[in-house]
Parts: sequence; C-alpha cells; structure tokens
Amino acid sequence: MPSALSNSSNPRRSHVWPWLLVTLLVILADQLTKWLVRHDLPLNSSLPVTSFFNLVYIHNPGAAFSFLAGQPGWQRWFFTGLSLAASAFILWLLVRNRGKALFSLALAFILGGALGNVIDRVLWGKVTDFLDFYITLHGQQWHWPAFNLADSAIFIGAVLLILDELRRSRARQH
Repeated sequence: MPSALSNSSNPRRSHVWPWLLVTLLVILADQLTKWLVRHDLPLNSSLPVTSFFNLVYIHNPGAAFSFLAGQPGWQRWFFTGLSLAASAFILWLLVRNRGKALFSLALAFILGGALGNVIDRVLWGKVTDFLDFYITLHGQQWHWPAFNLADSAIFIGAVLLILDELRRSRARQH
C-alpha cells in the first residue's frame, strides 16, 4: 500500500487529504505569522534582526513586488478572483495527480500560499508583508521587496515543480 509520499502512478489508490493538510498548514503558518506581525509591530515599522534581515510591517495592496499597488482599489478583487481561479485549477491538478508525491507537494505549497494571500485581500483589502532581506554595499542598502510566508510557500512550490519536471525529464531519457 503506497504511503501519501510515495510516487504511485495510480492516483486512484492515493489520497488527496495529505496534500490538503499541507495546504492547511501553510495557510495556518502564514496567517499566524501575519497576525503576530500585525499585533506586535506598528505599521510601517522595521525591526533589525541581522545585518541582512529586518522584520517589517507593511501593507501591499498590489501583487508581487507591489505590482498595481497604486491603483484605486479594483486590484483587490482582480487579484482575489485571479487567485481563486488559479486555486481551483491547482486543486483540480492536485486531485488528478495526487499519486505523484513531489508534484503534489509543490501544488500544496502553491495552493496554501495563494489562499493565504487571498485571505488577507478579502479581510483587509491588502496583503501583510514582513520579511525584509537586504545587502549593504559601500554604505548603501539594497532591499529585496518585503514578502511573507505565503509568498515563500509559492516560491518553494515553484522550485519543487521545476525539480519534479527535471526528475521526470531525466527518467524519460533513461
């Protein structure tokens, strides 16, 4: 009997619930960390942690890298609808491919990240970002745009998708 993390080629024999549990854990971790930031830091504040990392509390009404953040508000519902449509498609892929462990894990991370940010958009009209990485060169700081755990989960899921495709491509060549 294949486990939830096996690479069974028969999706009918595998369950989808372990992947939905991963999705739920991503959502819970994302929402908990955002709540802690909203609760413990003033808006637009920065708390230095290391020489290359700050905890910050900022709102992002746009998408990645604050894309469309300056728009008058329509982007809230546009990105919510887009994320929900993508989430429905990811869920469909997850159900159809639940026997493919790495692929399903990747989808679960992406789905959890997408829904974590949807929750922010629906509840607050914007996403809470709090991870601020930067480098200092010649006395000047260069910051990566602030992000959150949901964004991190989406990135991890994308990397896992690439690794899964590389693994499958290698298997097809042999």
